[in-house]
Amino acid sequence: MRFILTVFTCFISLQLSAFNEFNINNFVLSENPQKSNTFIVIAKDSLNNASDALNGTYNFSINGFKETLNFHSGVAASKMEIDKSLFLYIKHENENNTVSKLYYLRKTDNGINPIGISWYILLIIPASLILIGYMFRKIIGVVIFFLMAYIYFSYSKGLSVSTFLESIFDGLKNLF
Repeated sequence: MRFILTVFTCFISLQLSAFNEFNINNFVLSENPQKSNTFIVIAKDSLNNASDALNGTYNFSINGFKETLNFHSGVAASKMEIDKSLFLYIKHENENNTVSKLYYLRKTDNGINPIGISWYILLIIPASLILIGYMFRKIIGVVIFFLMAYIYFSYSKGLSVSTFLESIFDGLKNLF
């Protein structure tokens, strides 16, 4: 009887370990509580709860650079140190899909404050400025000034044109 129970327990544990092979389908960034100049990636499930059972190494692309993150209980710390505020485009490719997010990491004296930026915002701001300039032709100079200021701010904080377009196309692709 003891032998059958041991074999049954081993079989169940093998089945559960095969079941625990996770894909990262959602994640968020947060400030690393141990180092104030770095950030952590927290894996989330479909209900937006932390995936505590996620362990292992996963490949990410952070602003175009490949980085391997080691997850322990659903949390991985990045080695990238943040010196000033910047845009951070982070992407993970699963076997099934690609998960990518754009964040603005606001650096203050108290640490890092990650702000998630939706692709809707990236598309709506320039489109609305162009629409306002088209509707009110007398203020076209002001609209061009604000559009140039938006482009300069985005570019100076690390948001290149390719990252801008890639985040919009990823958002459109996930929409369908």
